Amino acid sequence: MNNNPNNPFHGLKLETILVKLVEFYGWNELGNKINIRCFNFDPSISSSLKFLRKTSWAREKVEKLYLNTFSN
Repeated sequence: MNNNPNNPFHGLKLETILVKLVEFYGWNELGNKINIRCFNFDPSISSSLKFLRKTSWAREKVEKLYLNTFSN
């Protein structure tokens, strides 16, 4: 993530992004939209953050969904 103010994620933590998506969709729907194990089997914010921090393709999908869901 770039520290550029033009970056849509500037100032947003991954945890904040994930929490907002879970509050909006719930784990079941989030797991349907992004089919990764940490969303579908015994999901938690902690385990999902660990996975997303290590797996760039999954993080990119989460960030894209966040933008598509919450961009004005």
